[in-house]
Amino acid sequence: MRFRGRTRRDAEPAAPPPAPAGPPPVLVIDALGRKCPIPIIMLAERIREVPVGQIVAVLADDVAARTDVPAWCRMKSQDFVREEQLPRGWGFHIRRTY
Repeated sequence: MRFRGRTRRDAEPAAPPPAPAGPPPVLVIDALGRKCPIPIIMLAERIREVPVGQIVAVLADDVAARTDVPAWCRMKSQDFVREEQLPRGWGFHIRRTY
């Protein structure tokens, strides 16, 4: 079946992925494959390794981390910078405030 008024177009090249916003993390915590609350526990144990004002990234693929990491940041007065979609899971960027 053919539709009038439609033309076939060649596929356009895919756009490059957007460049990460903000400074790169000083520390990356790989919690991929771990269920919550393990990513939060790993973050709480290691955030003191990062100088105040610097960024730590937590990589997680448990969907609960999408709410747990920002909630932990609010509870502990740390800055939740952003959430980044990854091929597997998400990267959560947190700025240490104290």
